[in-house]
Amino acid sequence: MEAKDLVEELKNRLPKENFDWQFDRKADKLRIVHHTLHKGIDISLPEILSKYEQKKERAIDEVAYTILETFSAMEQEHAKGFAGENNIFPVIRSTSFPTESSAGETFLTKDHTAETRIFYALDLGNTYRLIDHGMLSDMQMSEQEIQEVAMFKVKTLPTAYKQDIVSDNIFYFINNNDGYDASRILNQPFLKEMEQKIEGHMVVSVPHQDVLIIGDIRNDTGYDVIAQIAMQFFTTGAVPVTSLSFIYEDGKLEPIFIMAKNRLARREKKK
Repeated sequence: MEAKDLVEELKNRLPKENFDWQFDRKADKLRIVHHTLHKGIDISLPEILSKYEQKKERAIDEVAYTILETFSAMEQEHAKGFAGENNIFPVIRSTSFPTESSAGETFLTKDHTAETRIFYALDLGNTYRLIDHGMLSDMQMSEQEIQEVAMFKVKTLPTAYKQDIVSDNIFYFINNNDGYDASRILNQPFLKEMEQKIEGHMVVSVPHQDVLIIGDIRNDTGYDVIAQIAMQFFTTGAVPVTSLSFIYEDGKLEPIFIMAKNRLARREKKK
């Protein structure tokens, strides 16, 4: 599939009469502008084409859904504004994720790790809107209040998981598809609870927005397995975060840069 074919597929899935379509063939970018709101979103076509190679029609369905929900959020914003809203959650993004909205407003963010950054979102039901500084007055909240509310709300999210065992290593998958699965990495009480179950090293991974993976790594093979799982999720996720996993120890996240045998050696030294 080529970029022009992808644009036509998106037009078939979206109400063409509602949008103005601006296809930049040289840059392989598509801008879709809402006729009524006069606001638009920019789409990088090569990224979607890459996912199409792996996920086929599902990749196009996902981006079409995202576009519709994004414009739906814009319509709600236009109709209701933000006053009185308190459904605020943190969301995890890559440090390469844009820190400004398409309108040039700076998003509220907080440092997390060298690979990840915390953004804050206003939940709108089927979608959410990343909070920028221009929204604070309408929300009648300060940046600190938003951060405090978000950190409280993330602890209220369900933490059910599925479990898999590979070569004596146990992997737990949190995947509720509510837009905040990766955000659960910020739920310290939950991480500490999981830590009590871990017999080896506790490894945490957020390859994309809709999954949190916790690994009980008990041997060298476990490190290879978590690396492969994280990379697979990273390449197929709608909103990739990072393919790098983290060691969780003493309430802190440390990126895995060291070979598994060195990790195991450190564990033996602590005994």
